[in-house]
Amino acid sequence: MIKVGIVGGTGYTGVELLRLLSSHPDVSLQAITSRKEDGMKVADMYPSLRGHVDLAFSAPEKADLHSCDVVFFATPHGVAMAQAPQLLANGVKIIDLAADFRLKDAAVFEKWYGMPHTCTDILAEAVYGLPEINREAIKKARVIANPGCYPTTIQLGLFPLLKAGAIDASHIIADCKSGVSGAGRKAEVAMLLAEAGDNFKAYGVSGHRHTPETIEQLSYMTDAKVGLLFTPHLVPMIRGMHSTIYGRLSNKDLDNASLQALFEDAYKNEPFVDVMPFGSHPETRSTRASNMLRIALHRPQNGDTVVVLVVQDNLVKGSSGQAVQCMNLMFNLPETAGLRHIPVLP
Repeated sequence: MIKVGIVGGTGYTGVELLRLLSSHPDVSLQAITSRKEDGMKVADMYPSLRGHVDLAFSAPEKADLHSCDVVFFATPHGVAMAQAPQLLANGVKIIDLAADFRLKDAAVFEKWYGMPHTCTDILAEAVYGLPEINREAIKKARVIANPGCYPTTIQLGLFPLLKAGAIDASHIIADCKSGVSGAGRKAEVAMLLAEAGDNFKAYGVSGHRHTPETIEQLSYMTDAKVGLLFTPHLVPMIRGMHSTIYGRLSNKDLDNASLQALFEDAYKNEPFVDVMPFGSHPETRSTRASNMLRIALHRPQNGDTVVVLVVQDNLVKGSSGQAVQCMNLMFNLPETAGLRHIPVLP
């Protein structure tokens, strides 16, 4: 059994990790940290876990994380890099759900996250945890930088097109929407029901933290310079993410069947990517509470623009589920272990 610790178990990604890992056939939960909730039973905070998780939260200094095989960080930015050196020295692998190890350029990280990077040596070895692209590197990694939720949809929506040189990489538009849980579990006016309900708004239009991460990873898929216009939106639902991505075809003679074949070939062996029939309209609820991501292609008026629709659950494939998928690869387990949940409908 893999001995697992979770740092920051009280937020939405933390409880999602607990939900997934508590029923994982190869995992033994060892420690779940929370300084504020030290001593509280996990099931008292999250009754959905009654009968599944018997542990209590413990303050970080009390948790025996060094006896774990892997530690997940479901924490604000900056926490993982503070604890990573000592954990790695004790042979513990790390999966960080925050952004500490996503950006290879420490100066870019410091610009967008407003804090110094304190362990650039570990940053250099960290592997970006998108299994469909980096599977072999993930298997050998000690440190995983779990991708952001928006970047996951944008990258998987563009990978087949950029790899084939089918679109103009310098002119990409990603129009993305996320449920409120993507902002985390916190007391904030914008997250109140009376503020987020019956409402729809864009945010981060002039610049979002996921932009440099996405551009960096897209740049590995093509020799061309990547130009991305990314606009996120908050929609009044709890879970779910929908990204509408626009690319200008560089080869106008490419027919729709060939475009579809690019995606079907790229993802034919991927257990968590569903390429739907051309012209489909995937819905966020078709992925709710599952690790599945669904993709559909459109070509309006048969013109020179391809539209890629991508949906996922932002807390599962967009975060905690993808982290578990990476853990499975790191420990030579079946990649789908503990992740075969069917989406919840309605």
